[in-house]
Amino acid sequence: MFKERYLILNDGSLYQGYAFGHDGESIGEVVFNTSMTGYQEMLTDPSYGGQILISTYPMIGNYWVLEGINESSNIQVKSYVIRDLCEEPFHYGNRETLDNFLLKNKIPGIHSIDTRSLTRKIRNYGAKMGIVTNSNNIEEALDKLNNFGKYEDYNYVEEVSSKSVSKFASNLKKNISIALIDFGVKNNIIRILNSRGCDVTVYPWDYDFKSISKLDYDGVVLSPGPGDPDSISNKIPDLKILSDNIPTLGICLGHQILAKLYGGKTFKLLFGHRGGNQPVKDLVTGRVYPTAQNHGFAVSKESFPKTLEVTHLNINDDTISGFKHKYKPILSIQYHSEACPGPVDSEYIFDEFLRNVSQ
Repeated sequence: MFKERYLILNDGSLYQGYAFGHDGESIGEVVFNTSMTGYQEMLTDPSYGGQILISTYPMIGNYWVLEGINESSNIQVKSYVIRDLCEEPFHYGNRETLDNFLLKNKIPGIHSIDTRSLTRKIRNYGAKMGIVTNSNNIEEALDKLNNFGKYEDYNYVEEVSSKSVSKFASNLKKNISIALIDFGVKNNIIRILNSRGCDVTVYPWDYDFKSISKLDYDGVVLSPGPGDPDSISNKIPDLKILSDNIPTLGICLGHQILAKLYGGKTFKLLFGHRGGNQPVKDLVTGRVYPTAQNHGFAVSKESFPKTLEVTHLNINDDTISGFKHKYKPILSIQYHSEACPGPVDSEYIFDEFLRNVSQ
């Protein structure tokens, strides 16, 4: 017999479902992802730090939890909201159930929610703060949400970023050295760079970047991550020393931070871009790519820096999906070129970046 559990939004809406995973309570920004597969990669994506994730695809858990595909060491979402929890999953590589995966990571889940209605509310009225709880007391829930505040009030990068420097060597021995700034890095970024012959050194987001010499590295990558870039951009002004002097690639939050370092502005989207089929047009080649995205903020077209040039646009809403510096070897994209889950069509960005590195 499943135990009742509730999702209560800060507008007073209550959604009744049933509990799975950890028997606890969590508060976060409620967002949705439209991908049909990849729930394990989504749950372990650090860009979901501070958020309650909804999967719009109805059946979740049907291929269990697989070994070796986590995008970080832990589940990063605050809670997981789904329609149907598959109780009899099957996959040749299965190791544990989704229920147990959430349980051991102390993440409360809720299933049998009307995710279609919930998603339509977020699309129409924007992402909202919510609480997953075993109590249906709306007044008590709203007090907790009001005391917690807004998603933008918190620095979630500090929660998900590594605390020390770590190194990941490539087996290809091409002597390419990359500094990867960890705002919430996904494991597949390291895998892709290693597969292209790059030795990767991962630095915490708040490292003393003045101490990194351009003689030490051939390139710099600014990783994806969670939250509002305004919450950290004023704390990392020395990062511009690296991008001014070393070929640089920015991805997602790293893209937004690069824009701000060069005088750009960012803004919050109504409900964000989260899914594996976001269409992006490459303005240089004219090609359109399906991309994986996971972000709630975007670079503004208003007062866009004259030293930067827009290279990619999101076809759905015409927001900036990529830019390059007109005079420096700097590339930046809003979407996840490393995907996981999602299409791999945009891995070519890593090759463009490495061509800049080799020049």
